[in-house]
Amino acid sequence: MIHPKSVVRLLSFIMVFMALIMLIPLAISFCYGESDAVSAFLWTIIPMLAVSVAGILFTRDSEMKVSVKDSYLFVTLTWVILTFFGSLPLYFTDVMENFAQCYFEIMSGFTTTGATAMLNIDSRSRGILFWRNMTNWLGGMGIVVLFVAILPALGVKGTALYGAESVGPTKDKLRPKIKETALILWLIYTGISLLQVVLLMLGGLGLFDAFTVMFGTMGAAGYVPHDLSVAYYDSAYVDWICTIFMFIAGSNFALYYKLLQRKFSKVFRDGEYRLYWKIVLLSVLLVSANLFFSGVFSLSDSIRHAAFQVVSYITTTGFTSTNYSTWPLFSQTVLYVLCFVGGCAGSTGGGIKVVRIGAMMKLFKNSIVKRLHPNATTVVRLGDDTISSSTVQAIAGFVGFYITNVIIGTLVLSLTGIDFLAIHTSVLLTLGNIGVGLGGIGTDFTFAVYPQWALWCFSWLMLVGRLELFTVYAIFTREFWKR
Repeated sequence: MIHPKSVVRLLSFIMVFMALIMLIPLAISFCYGESDAVSAFLWTIIPMLAVSVAGILFTRDSEMKVSVKDSYLFVTLTWVILTFFGSLPLYFTDVMENFAQCYFEIMSGFTTTGATAMLNIDSRSRGILFWRNMTNWLGGMGIVVLFVAILPALGVKGTALYGAESVGPTKDKLRPKIKETALILWLIYTGISLLQVVLLMLGGLGLFDAFTVMFGTMGAAGYVPHDLSVAYYDSAYVDWICTIFMFIAGSNFALYYKLLQRKFSKVFRDGEYRLYWKIVLLSVLLVSANLFFSGVFSLSDSIRHAAFQVVSYITTTGFTSTNYSTWPLFSQTVLYVLCFVGGCAGSTGGGIKVVRIGAMMKLFKNSIVKRLHPNATTVVRLGDDTISSSTVQAIAGFVGFYITNVIIGTLVLSLTGIDFLAIHTSVLLTLGNIGVGLGGIGTDFTFAVYPQWALWCFSWLMLVGRLELFTVYAIFTREFWKR
């Protein structure tokens, strides 16, 4: 059963929460003397608070009940509504041509996609760029997951909400109370983020650049306050710091809690994590060898750029350290394949997820065994973990539905008349929340070339990709609205 007043009340409180967070870029705009940006943030925050207060007053006498259906509706509406308000500062400052571009930009930020429709990024106001990049960080661990930490104060259990937004087929519950799990994940996320800021500043970046690059790295999103992405800094040190922290962000954050508990064996025996670094290592070896023997870079630069782009792709971050569109076809193909992988479950990365790829590989292997030995008992196992048949079935359904979305998305957006490879990779990078692709979609590409209707389609793909399809699509089924 759906409880509309509970959903409205939760939406009202999370809008207050986001309005308070927007005071940070407002303060930055004020410090830099950017009067237009200050006005834009004020004209966004004030209506947000007004609407929120009205919603809170309207539902003040209602009993807070949150079902699974409520959680799906709340999480989906949260991302849609917060993206709407989050895009207003961009719209009010005229940094983009139309509202569709502004909405696309912030949806790309919150969903940690990192695709952009913004031109001349370097010339934009600091406050706007800080907010744009900050959406990467907020969306990385999850807006709702952060909000869950304060839900008990509203008389709501956050288990359903946490499950509706968290990525991956499994939801790690680190503590008996889901509030504690959400708080632990965000504390670990914040701690690692601050460490990267310090290391980037030691590499010569100013405080503003260090924070904005960190937002893009830890959120596995890829926004940088410069048109050339990370290549702007032209620093091997910055490249390696970003590579390391992208890899960290693409791992399951529950493993870092186990590290703090000194459960080292559980971390390094985790099947998904082991498969994750094996895919990364193999891909780096293949790409760096191809770059070196093709004479593109020296050995050290081949390893550096290969590691950077491989990790950027598999974690769906979308950073670029060089113009990889000129690389040999083999290297580009490896990157293309990594689009389908994504980070680990419980990470900030998008994509299908390593655990699903691993489970499908095991399922294929078991299918062959069953063909040869019909009476054999097969189990899908990843490392020391046994994956239940119901989870395997859900994974198979997800992968099939994911591919269906790619096909339909490519078909619909081909109506734009743009090159097929560009369209296809645009669909892949938005659905997989990757941010960069092939077919000219690299450091010098922006989605501003697409018509407004296409940008709304891409915004939809980013939303369903970030919430892993079923959370959003369930709302459009007849069963969802039945009592």
